[in-house]
Amino acid sequence: MKVLAVNGSPRKKWNTATLLNKALEGAASQGAETELINLYDLNYKGCISCFSCKLKDGKSYGRCAAKDDLTPVLEKIPLVDALILGTPIYLLDVTSGMRAFLERLLFSNLVYDENHSTLFPRKIHTGMIYTMGMPESSLQEAGLMQRFNVYEMSMKHLFGESESLIVTDTYQFDDYSKYVSSLFDADKKARRREEEFPKDCQKAYDMGVRFAKS
Repeated sequence: MKVLAVNGSPRKKWNTATLLNKALEGAASQGAETELINLYDLNYKGCISCFSCKLKDGKSYGRCAAKDDLTPVLEKIPLVDALILGTPIYLLDVTSGMRAFLERLLFSNLVYDENHSTLFPRKIHTGMIYTMGMPESSLQEAGLMQRFNVYEMSMKHLFGESESLIVTDTYQFDDYSKYVSSLFDADKKARRREEEFPKDCQKAYDMGVRFAKS
């Protein structure tokens, strides 16, 4: 059993990375081989619309033809048994790094036919972990639940089972007094970090356990 986690945050030791590492800990507790990749360590672009992955009898049919630091990551994914993606939410969407990764991953596996078939060779478990500073009560109004549902539906359609962990009202700075951040109640943020974030970490750990067991 191999479980791969992909961190779409530029921060390697904060909320998203912590949750991904917890998920991998859960998978490792069941004997899984695990790996974490930080997208912001890599030099790559999003889809360049070359359509090589759709070219009949083409040498890159079903695979992204672009060659850069993302290429070996995309080559790893068909070999793993579970894939967990993590990203903070910037301006009501995933980070630009995660978006570019998803363009390359999803589009190359999507067939332009009536059923939007998949070229991915087998079924694997996938998970999305989202982190954001906004409270849970704002998700619907901001339209984020619809966006998350689209990502989950796409992952499920192309790869198999998929689930999401949505972590809201995260603690963004070590010291809120150093930043222009009157929108937030720093004390409330700190309490939430102390009381609720450990529960979120447990949920991520449990996701890893479920993926490894299945």
